[in-house]
Amino acid sequence: MSTKLYVGNLNYKTTEEKLKEVFGQYGEVTSVNILQGRGFGFVEMATPESSQEAKTRLNGSDLEGRKIIVNEARPRTERPRERREGGERRDFRKF
Repeated sequence: MSTKLYVGNLNYKTTEEKLKEVFGQYGEVTSVNILQGRGFGFVEMATPESSQEAKTRLNGSDLEGRKIIVNEARPRTERPRERREGGERRDFRKF
């Protein structure tokens, strides 16, 4: 089981220190990363047990006026970039 959690629906004013404090009630927090201006972030817990406990207790709870979403973080998948031959730009307008 993963120890990294996705935390969504965050108030834009929520700080990494606040998340560390809240999740720290359920075990040791090893890292916190909030993507500024995106409304979500990640919390990494020291053990799978503390991660599961935090997920169970905090998912759907109120944090700074928002009901947060807490799930196991999924690995990031790379999306293939669209490439065009010769770098030409296509114009689909009809003249």
